[in-house]
Amino acid sequence: MRVFITGGTGFIGRAVVEALTARGDQCVVLSRGGASVWPTLAVRMIQGDSAAGGPWQDDVGSCDAVINLAGEKIVDPPKRWTRGRKKLLWDSRVFTTGHVTAAIRRASTKPRVLLSGSAIGYYGNRGDDVVDESRPAGSDFLAKLATAWEHAALEAQDITRVTLLRTGIVLGAGGGALEPLLRLFRLGLGGPWGDGLQWWSWIHRADAVALMLFALDQGLPGPLNVTAPAPVTVNDFAAALGKAVHRPAVFRAPRFALELGLGEGASALLDLQRVVPKRALTEGFRFQYPEVPGALREIVGA
Repeated sequence: MRVFITGGTGFIGRAVVEALTARGDQCVVLSRGGASVWPTLAVRMIQGDSAAGGPWQDDVGSCDAVINLAGEKIVDPPKRWTRGRKKLLWDSRVFTTGHVTAAIRRASTKPRVLLSGSAIGYYGNRGDDVVDESRPAGSDFLAKLATAWEHAALEAQDITRVTLLRTGIVLGAGGGALEPLLRLFRLGLGGPWGDGLQWWSWIHRADAVALMLFALDQGLPGPLNVTAPAPVTVNDFAAALGKAVHRPAVFRAPRFALELGLGEGASALLDLQRVVPKRALTEGFRFQYPEVPGALREIVGA
């Protein structure tokens, strides 16, 4: 299979490319710089800006599948959600996806499948409710962003299968949400944030990648929650991470401090969802890391 990938040099995208090439697939990766981050892999790199469109779109038609993972980081301290920042978050997802679907529509040979990034922020703040793929969208900024992101992807659904990857917090070594937390926890300065009762719907990067490839191969159109089957509260996550690095987890970051530092962006850490991967489980996907303690031990090498 020949796969066109946006966001392929990011934290999740790199692992997706490595998994695809390991099983013999060919990868065509779009990046602004155009330089390969895989010196030992035969990956075709294309230089271009996915949020702007351009000649790169012509390469979409030469591929069997498209995986669209491009997007600026939602939480990127110390960057606050200014009007300009929110526009960048929006454009890097919605505009990019629109250019991808436009390329699919105009291709003489259509890719058979589009896996397009989305986020569990789609559901909005749900408190303690257990959320599966059947739940409707929320109404806050992240929910509206995810809804527009998905709508842009669905512009291709009449000509190709579209899977919407509603992804939770992806945990892995060397990047993602865990990297800044690990630095604090290894110094003994880590702990929960807010009241700690909000839900942390996470997934190990290896399982996230495996589930994406499962969706690619099995034919799963529509929304797919890319989360582990056992979400935990922030209190429990902090305790598990402290145990994994053999440090106490007693320093709590209060809500007001996060809101002071991140502004509206603090909602991405405070107003969360208890998401379960009902569809993945129904389809028979088996998680390698279903529980957070085991996932964290593998990541930190404990």
